[in-house]
Amino acid sequence: MSKIRVLPDHLSNQIAAGEVVERPASVAKELVENAIDAGATSITLDVESGGRRLLRVSDNGEGMVRDDAVLAFERHATSKISNSEDLAAIATLGFRGEALASIASVARVELTTKTEAASAATRVLIEGGKMRDVKDAAHPRGTTIAVRDLFFNVPARRKFLRSEATESFHLTNLVTHYALAHPEIALTLTNNGREVLRAAPANDLRERAYQIFGAEFLDNLLEVNGGNPQVARVVGFVSAPRDRRTSRDAQYLFVNGRFVRDRLIARALSEGYRSVLPHGVYPAALLFIEIPLEEVDVNVHPAKTEVRFRRAAAVADAVREAVRSALASAGFVRAESSQQEPSAFSQNDSDGDVNSMSAAASQGSANSAVVNPAPLGSLSGFANTRDDEASQPRIDFVDSSFAHDDLSLDELNSSGADKPNTVRDLDAIMRQELAAQTVSPDAPIEIDVADDEALERGGERVQLTPLSQASPSPPAKASSSQRSPNAMPPLNSADKFAREVSVESLSTNIRPLGQLDESFIIATDDEGLLLIDQHVAHERILFDKYRARESERTSESQQLLIPETFDLTPAQAAVFDSVAAELEGYGFDLMRLSGRTVAIKAAPADLPAGEARNMLAEILETVDAEKKGSARETLRDDIAASLACHAAIKVNMPLTPEKMRWLIDRLLKTSSPTTCPHGRPVILRLATRDILKGFHRL
Repeated sequence: MSKIRVLPDHLSNQIAAGEVVERPASVAKELVENAIDAGATSITLDVESGGRRLLRVSDNGEGMVRDDAVLAFERHATSKISNSEDLAAIATLGFRGEALASIASVARVELTTKTEAASAATRVLIEGGKMRDVKDAAHPRGTTIAVRDLFFNVPARRKFLRSEATESFHLTNLVTHYALAHPEIALTLTNNGREVLRAAPANDLRERAYQIFGAEFLDNLLEVNGGNPQVARVVGFVSAPRDRRTSRDAQYLFVNGRFVRDRLIARALSEGYRSVLPHGVYPAALLFIEIPLEEVDVNVHPAKTEVRFRRAAAVADAVREAVRSALASAGFVRAESSQQEPSAFSQNDSDGDVNSMSAAASQGSANSAVVNPAPLGSLSGFANTRDDEASQPRIDFVDSSFAHDDLSLDELNSSGADKPNTVRDLDAIMRQELAAQTVSPDAPIEIDVADDEALERGGERVQLTPLSQASPSPPAKASSSQRSPNAMPPLNSADKFAREVSVESLSTNIRPLGQLDESFIIATDDEGLLLIDQHVAHERILFDKYRARESERTSESQQLLIPETFDLTPAQAAVFDSVAAELEGYGFDLMRLSGRTVAIKAAPADLPAGEARNMLAEILETVDAEKKGSARETLRDDIAASLACHAAIKVNMPLTPEKMRWLIDRLLKTSSPTTCPHGRPVILRLATRDILKGFHRL
């Protein structure tokens, strides 16, 4: 008996719905894209219960005639393409012809549509993939699709939907994306009868961003306008480095007007901020990448949020260079570095992934960089030539007697009384090297970076050679006998010996010695040397304090002399009500004003008043979307961790010995003295045994 059979149409559509319809926001995406393709200038979304009970999309597009309205629910029925050649240059948002059939197979759908020339509209009723009725109706030009009881006939899928707050967040985020992508279209979103977003037609992206995010968001934006029309044209806005986010939620990326989630573009955006933003911090961005239609494949996934580029590395470079140029024009990076920095992207493989390491290695294989010579007696020119690269500082021990052979000790001390010894010695070295090589003042100088062996020892050797004598091939490694007699070998690094500390190995006999860079406490215990991050140590202390207060239902707050107001984004407003009660439990006093405006009347006592607004915005943005409806315990931990981070002692802050002693004592009493609430280590140890190994005494 044959085992292979052809599946019924309704079952095939339900299987397809598993790819197209993930949640109510997936339905809204398909319907909004259809409205945009139909030429609508006004789109309205009405949502109830996060889209489970009702999701209605109305537009004033061109509409459909009766036959098309019925045929639209057939699988793979579409007006967007007609032959295989059309797939190579897709200009519309929708084209697969699966959306309506898949949605109708798992919901109760009512379609009402009318063209300009038709005397009456057409209403089509479908329930669970079966057509129930087709009749005339009254309706203005355009289309209205109402989707009710999503997954009513697939309980297994329905139970995987998240809470109403989470689904509402995804819907709001989706509408925000398409409002930004199409400023010329009026968009309105209402949730349970309450208006969440209303955006009138705007002249440009800046005006639309003002409608959605407010004036303060615009103040921190830098205009991006770069790229190559033959490869990728990049326009839009990115945030100034002072406006930092702890997640990518504020990054809105579009390819040919299509909202996408693309790791390649996101990584290229972060690469543009290299050496400008620290690790773990992300910029806000509204980026629109225009690519020739034949250079991008949008037929990668039925949901159409993923794309594949024909020349992925070139697209990534265009995005990175455009962002870097915007930062350079605003003075945040040097103009020459925005053009000369090596790319971290290489050619993509057959799957469209990018190997960033190989390109960086090939660019880094050249062991020299040409820079303009600094004025004699100044080190600033050379110090800044590598400030865009993360290199380990080195310490040079120089015998300065060679530069002052004809001076006595008293004369030597008096001649350099106004300079630190290190600067005076390095000035002498530079003068002697330049004089020996007879380099003209305008001639460029080549800086040879140390070889791999020297880098492994933690140092970096800089040699000044005339450009005309520079060999195009990498220089051979110099033996110890060829090195300058005045140059000492670099110091060995102790990073391989430093280890994270376990709770069991900590003792109460910790003695602070001082600070390193006014950011780390140097201390000793019975086993060796300890390095304590003062910020994350205080963060752990405050986190335990806030969690204890929450359980005791006690909170201390400070009233603000003048309440501080700020505008929520639509996505933030969608989750504000769910976290407001928890925030007030930690000492906030918040008031929801008209629209999306919130007033902060009081803040926790430990939190600096100037940090209240930043912390509130961070909590609303960084709590993961899937956790909006999670357990209250998880939400409390997120709030306490964020509050502790903002209220903790900062880096580059000097501490008295008494303060360091207090910080260590309190840290040892916390629930986890070796890790901060975000999981980072608090204490590193350099054991006495490791120190002896480093000095070859063992």
